[in-house]
Amino acid sequence: MEYLRRAGLQAARPLAELVDGEMAPGTGVDPDDFWQALEKIVLEFGPANARLLQKRQELQESIDRWHMERKGKEHDPEAYKSFLYDTGYIEPEGEDFTIETENVDREISSIPGPQLVVPVDNARYALNACNARWGSFYDALYGTDVIPAIKGAEKGQEYNPVRGAIVVHSAAAFLDRAAPLEVGSYNEAAGFELTAGSGLFELLVSLKDGKVVRLREPRQFAGYAGKKNSLEAILLCNNRLHMEISIDPQDPVGRNHPAGVSDVVLEAAITTILDLEDSVAAVDTMDKVLVYRNLLGLFKGDLETSFEKGGRLVRRVLKPDRHYISPQGKNFQLPGRSLMLVRTVGHLMTTDAVLDSRGREIPEGILDTLITSLAGLHDLKGTGRYRNSRCGSLYIVKPKLHGPEETSFTCDLFARTEELLGLPGNTVKIGVMDEERRTSLNLKECIRAARERIIFINTGFLDRTGDEIHTGMEAGAMVRKGDMKKEPWMQAYEDQNVDVGLACGFSGRAQIGKGMWPKPDEMLEMVRDKLAHPLAGASCAWVPSPVAATLHVTHYHQVDVLARQEELQRQRRTGLDDLLILPLLREGVPSAEEIREELEINAQSILGYVVRWVEQGIGCSKVPDINDTGLMEDRATLRISSQHIANWLHHGVCTREEVLETLMRMARIVDRQNGHDPGYSPMAEDFENSASFQAACDLVFKGRLQPGGYTEPILHARRRQAKGGASTGRPVREASLIQGQ
Repeated sequence: MEYLRRAGLQAARPLAELVDGEMAPGTGVDPDDFWQALEKIVLEFGPANARLLQKRQELQESIDRWHMERKGKEHDPEAYKSFLYDTGYIEPEGEDFTIETENVDREISSIPGPQLVVPVDNARYALNACNARWGSFYDALYGTDVIPAIKGAEKGQEYNPVRGAIVVHSAAAFLDRAAPLEVGSYNEAAGFELTAGSGLFELLVSLKDGKVVRLREPRQFAGYAGKKNSLEAILLCNNRLHMEISIDPQDPVGRNHPAGVSDVVLEAAITTILDLEDSVAAVDTMDKVLVYRNLLGLFKGDLETSFEKGGRLVRRVLKPDRHYISPQGKNFQLPGRSLMLVRTVGHLMTTDAVLDSRGREIPEGILDTLITSLAGLHDLKGTGRYRNSRCGSLYIVKPKLHGPEETSFTCDLFARTEELLGLPGNTVKIGVMDEERRTSLNLKECIRAARERIIFINTGFLDRTGDEIHTGMEAGAMVRKGDMKKEPWMQAYEDQNVDVGLACGFSGRAQIGKGMWPKPDEMLEMVRDKLAHPLAGASCAWVPSPVAATLHVTHYHQVDVLARQEELQRQRRTGLDDLLILPLLREGVPSAEEIREELEINAQSILGYVVRWVEQGIGCSKVPDINDTGLMEDRATLRISSQHIANWLHHGVCTREEVLETLMRMARIVDRQNGHDPGYSPMAEDFENSASFQAACDLVFKGRLQPGGYTEPILHARRRQAKGGASTGRPVREASLIQGQ
């Protein structure tokens, strides 16, 4: 890889050309000024980044020693808690406060709804996610198991009018609940018309029996499209979310409806996180350039891609805003796209895309921050095709922060970035992912450290469990992976996240989020179960697809989250004692059958994900589990599975031989599951030389020694091996290795 001198740095040519030729023009930032800003920040924040990682390691080592010194003794919760306070792992909680974040878009502050997370290296997926602000309810029902495939209503190659009729009936039943008529049902609608009165248009619905009725709450009529006597759409609103009844008598569906209703379109994915982290396999300069170029295209609004689908070429671009006429007769627009947030990488890794003056890789998280801010300037200055933030903010979600000090460091990094790029203070907002144990135990103080710019906290079961296992590695053997959700610490973690957020004034100001639904094909189960998230007081929750967002948004019509948060306000349902209950096996060693089953589940999960990551550079995909059920997996799922086997291996629940035999046996199953993929490289044909299989072995057998139990160092090294020494050929390094050099 050729490097170009930029300020005191060495930038890989592809990145330098992207910044100089595509990213900086139009921002008002001279490319030379950008590189000088990056050099200053690397010099100022690089050593502090390394010190924070060193502190992580020192705290982990102290916890390991504490458990090892008490091996064989009954665990003393009070002594353990005192020890964590003494070491600074837990910090004293300060006085109450309210966050002070300003200039926050309504999608974050006050419109609860589904949230998508999408890998930015895939332009098709990224555009699809951003366009999922509006989704066809008819399509979401018709194409999923929410509508059962009973006899005569099966899905097929051709449109099934029987199934279609069930869809139309189900959508009308939803409207009956979300925006009810004063009498009757939308299933009886034969026509829609507008009547003028008191300076406002009012919606009238003609029923099949000749009655003309109004909405039970006339204020739910939010607007229309088309002409007063030739309506094309009716816009309704409930719990700050919009619903469009599309009218087209010429449409194949609309012509069979008495009122010409062709679809019900729901405002669905209110926000989308553009992911540079766990769902992306970016291990070298070219990978990072692809990610950054797509990110730039989304902020400028000119990203596009083409692909073949059903024998025809499909061109995908960002959708424009939607135009309506208000009840007052005035034209207005609603956003046609999700509000975009960006998840950068954490503090751990370095990148070869930029080298410092001594030829060392710089911290990847620092580069992500500067590049994201530069790309975001196109939106902030209004030079792009569309506006993302209408409040002049840039939203960065920061993962894997360990406690208040790391949160404060990130806020300082954002502030310095603003200063050097000429942005007003607190333009760059922060989302703090509550997915590491030290953050959970210090959540209030983490929020305090970011009180002027925080817009988001959430829970992430998988990473949080991976850190729970790794932090308590020496405490003993952990319960089975599937039993983790039943452990006291887990419910305490979920409750505390909401309680602390509300106590700090998040309601109406910032998002409180919940984690991903992992089964993209099991939508009926999701519709039944995921109502729990808005009921818990969460203002957003992750879903695996635009279709899932369209279905999940119905839960936010059932629950007014802001009202629910008011009910939960000032409740503290849990405390540190519950959070500190270690998830250890309490009833002896599992049976041989239970051990075999657990190893198979975890090994299959690891291999199914790793083989695509290492061989094909796919950071997030639907991976068949041991029962061939597709599950959405990323590095968080990998972290928990690998740490769990490492824990059982360390405590003698299983042997190395058992684990290796299971990995080899499961590799053959994974090979079979991927046999249809012509680009797939089977592992079982040559275990010794399969980079994927060796990566899986490393993750398990070296898992106890990985910093934080993270998977990135091993994955990056093996992916580079699979790419045949692409990029600089440099060995992958953790950011901690640059300390003091």
